[in-house]
Amino acid sequence: MMSVTDPNMSDRFASAMEEIHNKQLKTFADIADMTAELSLSHKQFVNSAIDTCLKKSRDDEMMFETIQSSRKDLEQKKVSLKEKQRVVSEGVSEIQEKEMQKDNIIQKIQKLKEEQTKRQELIMTQNKANKNRLKNLQKARYVFQDHLALEIRTILGKTEVTKGEKLQFVFRNINLADQDSAYVVTMGMKENGQYQIVSSDPPLECLPALESRLQKTNNLAAFLANVRREFISQARC
Repeated sequence: MMSVTDPNMSDRFASAMEEIHNKQLKTFADIADMTAELSLSHKQFVNSAIDTCLKKSRDDEMMFETIQSSRKDLEQKKVSLKEKQRVVSEGVSEIQEKEMQKDNIIQKIQKLKEEQTKRQELIMTQNKANKNRLKNLQKARYVFQDHLALEIRTILGKTEVTKGEKLQFVFRNINLADQDSAYVVTMGMKENGQYQIVSSDPPLECLPALESRLQKTNNLAAFLANVRREFISQARC
């Protein structure tokens, strides 16, 4: 063991203390450096976390705006879809209505065709009947005009009652006292093709009955013969 009176003791103690101080300084420096590094690392971490949070916040805001915009677009699309559905429904209703109108028009056209066919058949029937009546008139003309002094005149009625073309049958040789005296029956045609007696001069009370028989038999010669007989009967009373 060294003696405290050793003259080098003080130097060794100072040297030891300085070494310990240097070690402590080095330790403190290492601690300071480590603290600085940790502080810088923490600061960087905090800054990175802040940047991440800010970015996340901005992303969230953009996502929220996107969601809001999508919601608005969806609402607009819903409104547009409802409007289109309404338009389609109206279009379908209009098409159905037009189909019904088309069916009605087709039915009316068919009905008109049937009516036209019936009218044509009626016209043909009337024309045939008129031809037969014309033949009867020709026969009556030959019989009465050539043998019984019958004169046939065509006249045009001027009043509403006698409107249209009429025939006058002028009988003579009725009155033995005055054989040139004229006895006249005026007749025409109804719209349905039947004979129509307009008047007689002198009047015959039985003329409506003779007209009714003529319309049933369509025998003009027999009618004229009956009229002549009635005129003779009336003139000789």
